Amino acid sequence: MKSLYVGNLAYGTTEADLRAVFSPFGELVSVRIASDRAGRPKGFAFVEMADESAASAAAGSLKRTQLHGRTMDIVESEPPGKRRSVRSRGRSGGRRR
Repeated sequence: MKSLYVGNLAYGTTEADLRAVFSPFGELVSVRIASDRAGRPKGFAFVEMADESAASAAAGSLKRTQLHGRTMDIVESEPPGKRRSVRSRGRSGGRRR
């Protein structure tokens, strides 16, 4: 499985809209549109695809394309265990001399 970050979405974008755009590339496992505590969409989503090569093809083909008048920004995202935390570099963010 591979997860894609889809940014710069119009606030009215629905799960069905994203499924329609990504499903031609392969099987979708999940589509999660981020929302704030009040339930308002934040303008980005995560699309999880069953096949890594299908996710890469979708990311390459759909990156910088328009959906509801907004240019989508699509990036292959890392699984939660592989993400590098800012805190792991220390409080200063690097070496100081």
